[in-house]
Amino acid sequence: MEDTRVFEIYPEIEMQPVTFKNRFGITLAGHLYLPTDYKNKQSAAIVVSGPFGAVKEQSSGLYAQEFAKMGFVSVAFDPSYTGESSGSPRNVASPDISTEDFSAGVDFLGLLDYVDRERIGVMAICGLSGMALTAAGTDKRIKAIATASMYDMSRSVSRGYQDSYTKAERDKIMNYISQQRWEDAESGTYAVGPHEVMFDPDGNVIKSKGLPEKLTPEIDNPILHGFYEYYKTPRGYHPRSINSTTAWTAITPFSFFNFPLMTNIKEISPRPIMLIAGENAHSLYYSEDAYKAADEPKELVVVPGADHCALYDQKDKIPFEKLDEFFTKNLK
Repeated sequence: MEDTRVFEIYPEIEMQPVTFKNRFGITLAGHLYLPTDYKNKQSAAIVVSGPFGAVKEQSSGLYAQEFAKMGFVSVAFDPSYTGESSGSPRNVASPDISTEDFSAGVDFLGLLDYVDRERIGVMAICGLSGMALTAAGTDKRIKAIATASMYDMSRSVSRGYQDSYTKAERDKIMNYISQQRWEDAESGTYAVGPHEVMFDPDGNVIKSKGLPEKLTPEIDNPILHGFYEYYKTPRGYHPRSINSTTAWTAITPFSFFNFPLMTNIKEISPRPIMLIAGENAHSLYYSEDAYKAADEPKELVVVPGADHCALYDQKDKIPFEKLDEFFTKNLK
């Protein structure tokens, strides 16, 4: 089978394609990364997710491979309904199911005879981070959790960037997705559309279909540019990534309006949290707010000179030494 991972592959690190089920019966596809001496001991392990709309061949796989090099058994997975994981319709997301996927990863790792099930942690990147923190609040088997370029997707989808949506704009979005349900019901198919709605100069919802195929001066901006450079260029493009090739189902925002994330973040304590964000990241405020909301022990790591997407794959920016220290100390 062709190896379609988009990052540098370490030949000394064994990777095994695996599958496991969550409690909703959805089969998750993962890549299991194994340290060189994994057969000789009971290892600590880490469940790794990538950004919202990414697949295991992208940044989550890069992180999982690095963790295996450090000595951790690690699994990067495709969330439910995406990539090579099962679930129909395709390319739909739910805060509850995406949260459950992390606990399913813990189930899987804890059943491996070379993993110490009392030493399992979670690493989440970008838009799956809010679900990971939510999972850790309830699932006491998660002994330590770290995030990079964290997003709270329920807050982002329902409130907009820096909570900028007005009541009128929220009403427009809810009307748009409500009417879209009629169209989907009548057609028997699910239209694709923006999971984070934007408005044109006249205040109408822009029914985009994912990242543009080409950036033009009229639409270019620093946030869009960063995502485009990762998902739409050889740097990070993958044919199974929603963000590289298409968009979520248009009514995906429904559940994110209905269900907030991280209401149980204080329940993670006394287990430790590390929140990593770029100094120049547009998303920095999510990590800052999560840090304020969480109880000790907690740590906020701001990476100088890094933007949001730098922490997806730029190994000179990702503080892997700090992550090694964090998980080694807290999964001992």
